[in-house]
Amino acid sequence: ATQQAGQEKLPQGRSLLMPSINLNANSTFNNQTTQFLGAFPFPGGTDRYNSNGYGVSLVQPLFRQQNWLVYTESELQAAQAELQLKIAEQDLMLRVAQAYFDVLIAQDSVQLVNAQKTAISEQHAQAKRNFEVGTATITDTLEAQARYDLTGAQEIAAQNNLEIKRSALQQLINATPGDLTPLGKEFKLEVPQPANMKKWVDEAQLNNLQLAIAQASAEIAEKEVARNRGGHYPTVDLVANYTQSNASGSIYGVGIDSTNKSVGVQLNMPLFQGGVVNSKWREAEANRERARQELENGRRNVAQQARQAYLGVVSGVAQVQALQQALTSSESVLEASKLGQEVGVRTNLDVLNAQQQLFSTRRDLYQAQYDYLLSQLRLKQAVGSLGEEDLSKVNQTLH
Repeated sequence: ATQQAGQEKLPQGRSLLMPSINLNANSTFNNQTTQFLGAFPFPGGTDRYNSNGYGVSLVQPLFRQQNWLVYTESELQAAQAELQLKIAEQDLMLRVAQAYFDVLIAQDSVQLVNAQKTAISEQHAQAKRNFEVGTATITDTLEAQARYDLTGAQEIAAQNNLEIKRSALQQLINATPGDLTPLGKEFKLEVPQPANMKKWVDEAQLNNLQLAIAQASAEIAEKEVARNRGGHYPTVDLVANYTQSNASGSIYGVGIDSTNKSVGVQLNMPLFQGGVVNSKWREAEANRERARQELENGRRNVAQQARQAYLGVVSGVAQVQALQQALTSSESVLEASKLGQEVGVRTNLDVLNAQQQLFSTRRDLYQAQYDYLLSQLRLKQAVGSLGEEDLSKVNQTLH
């Protein structure tokens, strides 16, 4: 709706260059008393009569610098409305993707807590059996019980968080989300191409949509200075009038019908308007400086966003790879801890800690994978090229 409203700025600006035509009509009752002084052949008296008339006037601007500048500003305003629509589309893509992955990580957390709870339950049962046969102390059982109770509290928190994240996604799509597709075997790590941060920053400086809006605002502010300076300039218009009038009486006692046609050129030269023109000129110059500073600030912000998004993808690749290796190591540690417990060189607490480390590493890996995918989308947004094809590419990593 904002985009549609912005597009109307263009015909509004164009209308200032087009002719304006007005129709006027009148009907008047006249009660006129006339007394002639001196030697005059007509007697005075009171006349009552109706007079009627209508007219058409046309004004075609020939030279109005302010109107032309308003029209050029309207072109920029319409372009800004288009850019704002594209920004809203890209923002929606990112918000939905973020909400989608938030639900996935919440689901993963619930599943991991459940799996951890099951593993701890098995460890608790084993510790209890060992205590009963005298091969373990009551401490192992209490440690397992405490860890089990803690995991129960984490399970409740994870379930609550899942409901909140599903509700946030539902708010965006206006429908209850069903089962969401998780990451599949097609998930691959790719570094940005080109693998050069400066080139991505340069592209963002050229094509970022927010920066394009700021650039248009700076150009509008520049035109506003010229438009307000034009308050001292003369205006020239082509003026045409057609008037038809009739009256049933007059001071001469007889009715009158008249027709008037005129065409001419009219010049208006403003001489003094209380200083408002100079004040508006100074105001426009101050706004121009503000727009320039906002544009410069926008350039710096866009460069920073591009750097952060690029580094987010690059570091995301490294982080996922590191966590994949850490997951393999955590699995080995858990197996070694269980074996060590069987031969008596590891305690029940060592196994519980190894299990905790394994599930934490797995959750961190899932989160890193989702963050990596979102960073890819943010990088495309920074350079102004985020589109549905980018979402399709991310969608291919799901199964």
